[in-house]
Amino acid sequence: AIGSRPIDLHVMVMEALGADVTFDSGFIVGSVPSEGLRGAKINFPKISVGATESAIMTAVLAKGQTIISNAAQEPEIVDIVTCLKKAGANIVGEGSNTIIINGVEKLKKLQHEVVADRIEAGSFAIAASITMGDIEIRNIIPKNLKKFLKTLEYTGSKVEISKNAIKICASKRPLPYNIFTEEYPGFPTDLQAQYMTLMAIADGKSKISENIFENRFMHVPELIRMGARISVNKQIATVTGVNYLKAAKVMASDLRASMCLILGGLVALGTTEVDGVYHLDRGYENLEGKLSDLGANIRRSR
Repeated sequence: AIGSRPIDLHVMVMEALGADVTFDSGFIVGSVPSEGLRGAKINFPKISVGATESAIMTAVLAKGQTIISNAAQEPEIVDIVTCLKKAGANIVGEGSNTIIINGVEKLKKLQHEVVADRIEAGSFAIAASITMGDIEIRNIIPKNLKKFLKTLEYTGSKVEISKNAIKICASKRPLPYNIFTEEYPGFPTDLQAQYMTLMAIADGKSKISENIFENRFMHVPELIRMGARISVNKQIATVTGVNYLKAAKVMASDLRASMCLILGGLVALGTTEVDGVYHLDRGYENLEGKLSDLGANIRRSR
């Protein structure tokens, strides 16, 4: 719902590596030649996390060398490569815009613990800022949130960083600060909605530019129901902070919108009801329990 998610780059990857891909009656039909897949040069016309992942995972067993140019640099890309290397893959360049893969004949079994969820961590950091709270978020990789954490500091929150934890403390109404979303290491699009809720009660006016997805302001009308002052012109939202939000019955349109409305409910006067939160479980484990442990009055209707 947040915007188009075409598969053209994924198909481009498979075809470049030698697969035959056709479309038939709404189905994608793919086949691999008898000699298997072969390495190739893949130059993405635009940065895509999913397509970069597809290229890496497909190329590890292709014959020869694959060079991926204009690759995504997200920590999740680095984590996939780390996992594949444990299995015997030959990959260099992860975390940069050029990744080189030398195909191997087979992979082996492995054990791997996935990278900490930086978006979940960022969401809880905003929860601390918006409620003028004081929380510590552990078992994360702070450097993966460098741009975001610097932005929180600009809004007046105190941020303390240790090896695998961050402490967020806020004691006053947030200051306005303009942001624009972009590929890593820029400000994450997946924290845009949550940040907008913070700016909704900021002491002044801020602008939020969404540069990744073309339809990622669907939470705006719902925040307006809660008393926020927001206007949208194409891909730029102008947010004029109000003294407080008010409780309302609102509808979540997607995963991050669900979290943004819950954050609004944490500081709204009265009881807020958020419908459509089935999206939440895709990105947040036991959210109600974690927020309750922090002192929130929140429950899920069954």
